[in-house]
Amino acid sequence: MTPEAILAFPARVLTQKQRETYFETGYALVESLIPEEVIDHLNGVTQSFIEKSRSMTKSDRELDIGPGHTPEKPVVRRLTAPDRMHDAYWDFANGIIADATADLLGPDVTFNHSKLNFKWSDGRDQVKWHQDIPFYPHTNYNVLAVGCYLSDVSKEDGPIGVLPGSHTGPIFEHFDDNGVWTGAIRDDDMARFDTDAAVYLPGPRGSITIHHSRAVHGSRPTTRANGRPLLINAYAAADAFPYTSPKASTSHHYRDLVRGNRATWAHLDPEPCPIPPDWGDGYTSLYAFQGGENAEATPRDPGYRIAAE
Repeated sequence: MTPEAILAFPARVLTQKQRETYFETGYALVESLIPEEVIDHLNGVTQSFIEKSRSMTKSDRELDIGPGHTPEKPVVRRLTAPDRMHDAYWDFANGIIADATADLLGPDVTFNHSKLNFKWSDGRDQVKWHQDIPFYPHTNYNVLAVGCYLSDVSKEDGPIGVLPGSHTGPIFEHFDDNGVWTGAIRDDDMARFDTDAAVYLPGPRGSITIHHSRAVHGSRPTTRANGRPLLINAYAAADAFPYTSPKASTSHHYRDLVRGNRATWAHLDPEPCPIPPDWGDGYTSLYAFQGGENAEATPRDPGYRIAAE
């Protein structure tokens, strides 16, 4: 569905100006959208998983543990799939943010995945420039992610930064020169961008950020060791079907319909689409790949891609 067709539907949550700006820039920030009591509940549930991590010495299917993790100072980098870990997260994914996605994807929306990222100011919490769609390519690019700040996020907390308009540009491979997946855009590809033009999106707790799956984005390291929990839910238009199998971390809610009706036809975008590695044996987190912790990963077959030619 084209932006013009989507904009013809009445807005549910976002203003028409916010919707138009999203299609122009590839991102949106809506401050203080989520009620305080919802944020309090999510934070309480999240803290219970932090407490659980104190007895852990390595990552498991649910919790990604970072270097330096101890019982006294837990370093949880990610809740891998919160929507399958507690009903509070799944209820949230089906709430007002699903209405916001329908404002930008059209009335028929499916759930893709969720994750809850933390930043602990240990020098390893920078997120390098990347795009989302190479991680989970679809038949068309009406795919987006919604981040919710569970605490106040200032510029010092390393908020998401987006390069405006980059969602209309090329899609980049996220492999290094040896064909190993890094989860980041190569330096020579990033050289075409003026990264000083990036727009960073701080906001009070309860704010949401929305970015297009093709938007080039990342975040700087935080200077404050407060965790900066960011709950992310990804969605796709119902007529955008995945090219690849879901990551091993994906929950049973994958492809669940959250708004509207299921699609009986797939919409195909004519643009070529790079394909990620086969993560059937497991997936840790973006932090692990960008930090080189998965350096033993097998290079991908250079011919393994889907193209429109």
